[in-house]
Amino acid sequence: MTNLDTIVKILEECGVSLYDTEVTSEFDKRIFTIYITSKEGITLDKCAHVSRILSPIFDVEPPLEGEYFLEISSPGIERKLTKPEHYSASLGEKVKVKLNNKEKMIGILEDFKDNTLVLHVDDKKVTIPLGDIEKARTYFEW
Repeated sequence: MTNLDTIVKILEECGVSLYDTEVTSEFDKRIFTIYITSKEGITLDKCAHVSRILSPIFDVEPPLEGEYFLEISSPGIERKLTKPEHYSASLGEKVKVKLNNKEKMIGILEDFKDNTLVLHVDDKKVTIPLGDIEKARTYFEW
């Protein structure tokens, strides 16, 4: 099986960075999604290029056991924040946070260090440890 370090190296050679991976099921089909980012942004052509590079490698050393479909994607404008590096890379952005106690808030991510974020919400600063967060994502007001 292809390990994550190998995937990261291949993506870097393609000029992109690994944001996250996800395995989902849709209509009884497993989908292995690799989310990529780059400073220049992610285009459909870039996703297709990465897919063409990874597909033959995964034919020999699959990332999962059994059948799956490979999907290469941008994490999107409203992307999940699941790792400390996601929070660090999102400083200054608007984020939506759902806490373990089900409380929800939207604010600007002002700081992140020692696994704690500082969110500016309604003219006040709220300090939230990562352990208190059920879900978080960047937020875009349409």
